[in-house]
Amino acid sequence: MTLRTRGTKLGHGVYTVGDVVDVDLRKLRYFVVVAEELHFSRAAGRLHITQPVLSRQIRALEQELRAQLFTRNRQTTELTAAGRQLLEDARPLLATAQALCRRVQQAAHGSSVFTVGFMPGITVTGAVRAFSARHPELSVQVVRTSWGDQVQGVHEGLLDVSFVRLPVDHRGLELRPLFREPRVAVLPADHRLAGKESIVIADLAPERLLQDPDAVPEWRDLPERTGGEEAGPRPSFATVEEKLEHVATSGGVLVLPLSTAVYYTHTDVAHVPIDDIGPGEVCLAWSAGRRSPLLPEFADIAAAQH
Repeated sequence: MTLRTRGTKLGHGVYTVGDVVDVDLRKLRYFVVVAEELHFSRAAGRLHITQPVLSRQIRALEQELRAQLFTRNRQTTELTAAGRQLLEDARPLLATAQALCRRVQQAAHGSSVFTVGFMPGITVTGAVRAFSARHPELSVQVVRTSWGDQVQGVHEGLLDVSFVRLPVDHRGLELRPLFREPRVAVLPADHRLAGKESIVIADLAPERLLQDPDAVPEWRDLPERTGGEEAGPRPSFATVEEKLEHVATSGGVLVLPLSTAVYYTHTDVAHVPIDDIGPGEVCLAWSAGRRSPLLPEFADIAAAQH
């Protein structure tokens, strides 16, 4: 599969918008792996091809794009400015191509499936039942997602729509706001703050936050924090369940939407409302490049349920 872009040749190998340039998606996949590894030998191993073949494919891609993508010497391989830009754009493009192929194959096999992703704590039953009643010809399926992959399935065509918790990367997505909810601090059950009617974010300054601070910018903005940096690297967790077990057994705190905290019953942790931070927001997400009328229709139904 190739991508065609337009550019006008100005001379000396320089092009601008106007002429057609073909970009092979296979070469884009090769490029992304090299950009992730920044090492041609390791990238070739991941791709199960030889290093000379990979080098030739990258040179061919650079010729097609009329841009140098990497700078290389005996010790290092680094992305150029053009390479960084291509990496930013290539990942969603490859995901869109993969999604296109998946939907075409489903249509070829007569499959009429509409797949809905949802985060823990978000109830989608009403919207799914209402949509199914309108479209009995569709098999409506639900798939549980997580913080790390709540929009990935949309980009890859595994999900038609997904109930997501902000913040997410908006690129390539249509987002329909649905509702907001309070956020709470999740603490060990015997913690000094457990049992309080509410707290403020500054009360958490001495604590160790067990999640990406980007998810709790109010905590990152505290002028004094004494718990997180001194305790070493933040542990890596794949699921909310793992984070809760760490809270219960080893301490630390989480800031979660109320519905997520309530969804997980754990006798050794407690949650306390935080008065001075904004609510969490839930949206419905779908691919911006798709034009199916089913997508905004489901969004209208979901919004009416909340």
